[in-house]
Amino acid sequence: MPDLISFFSLFKPLLIEKGTDGGYKLLAKVYTCCALSLTSKMYTMLRKKLFAVLPTAAFVFAVSHSVRAQDSTVKEEVKEPFLKVSGSVDGYYKYDFAKTADNTHTSFTQTHNTFALGMASVKLEHKGDKVGAVADLGFGPRAKDFAYADEGITQAIKQLYVSYSPTDWLTFSLGTWATHVGYELVDPQLNRNYSMSYMFTNGPFTHTGLKGQISKGKHSLMLGVSNATDYRIPPDDMINKKFFIAQYGLAASEKVALYLNYVGGQSPDTSKSSQVDAVLTAKVSDKFSVGFNGTYTSVKLWDGAKNLDGEAWWGSAVYLNFDPTSSFGLTLRGELFNDDNQLKVYSGLPHGGSVFATTLSAQFKKGGFTFIPEIRFDSGSEDIFLDKDGAPSKTMGNFLFAAIYSF
Repeated sequence: MPDLISFFSLFKPLLIEKGTDGGYKLLAKVYTCCALSLTSKMYTMLRKKLFAVLPTAAFVFAVSHSVRAQDSTVKEEVKEPFLKVSGSVDGYYKYDFAKTADNTHTSFTQTHNTFALGMASVKLEHKGDKVGAVADLGFGPRAKDFAYADEGITQAIKQLYVSYSPTDWLTFSLGTWATHVGYELVDPQLNRNYSMSYMFTNGPFTHTGLKGQISKGKHSLMLGVSNATDYRIPPDDMINKKFFIAQYGLAASEKVALYLNYVGGQSPDTSKSSQVDAVLTAKVSDKFSVGFNGTYTSVKLWDGAKNLDGEAWWGSAVYLNFDPTSSFGLTLRGELFNDDNQLKVYSGLPHGGSVFATTLSAQFKKGGFTFIPEIRFDSGSEDIFLDKDGAPSKTMGNFLFAAIYSF
């Protein structure tokens, strides 16, 4: 009881001062009753101790509050901007059943009976409140083939651009970026097959220019102007015309997405091209998904005086993906590529014709590591391959395995 009375005595000045509040009035009455048993000496002593402690407590509270405020400010300052680093390393071994490297007419795997390097890649992304930048660099044979129109150190540039977002639904980008056309990408960890399709090989690869991207709900729209396809700097001795690029995207649902792509313009060699491309992805179940890519390109060649009537090359591919577990998957790719008009010298069809390619790839995954064994058979309408005796053949086959680590 004396301790309780001492407590109320200690806060007597506060209780009386705040007596206008109903709760404090009640406490004041309790204090009055209890304080009768206190001696004036005890009351005086407790008051002295209280006024000695209060300044120290106030100082500690102020310092603590200041430290917390400074710590909060520091944390807010380091949230933005931030730097994201990602990349990959890959290599492979390939064996052609006809024992020749000349049977491969697609990108990045033009070898036989050889352990080969792919690409060492690092991607730096720096983002602020509204402005960001991307430097995506690659080193090795894969990166060199991807930047075939460049020479020297610039062949290491896969993407290099600055972006500005005045709002959360609009972004402008200036620089070089990988094409929006097609299903497959240059980075091997982003593909299900390791070898590439004929459609990927016949481009485009990159665009250098200015584009704007709008995203609203399920819809997205990209419009841009760029240099001629794959050229960072157009050749000095050729014409310098700009290309128009566009993409419309629709996320029809959480499982289905559609992209319609366009690239068109006049190339440095004076020919005019117009490419329409479609990509569809659909998740049928947790274990099965489907991808489709179709492309059609009209080309008007230059005869020295004018552009001729348009002729076309086209292709389509289906990707069937089966993933029974998170660490194992299978992908069957079937592609039909047609170049009857002999427009693509790198297609392996110098005299025109078509190719049907079937590729089966498995993916074994552990963390950032992926191991891909793959078998492939291509069949042409013409004798565009070689058999094991070096004679012309309409068919070819090869086996490869690849190791990829991404972070």
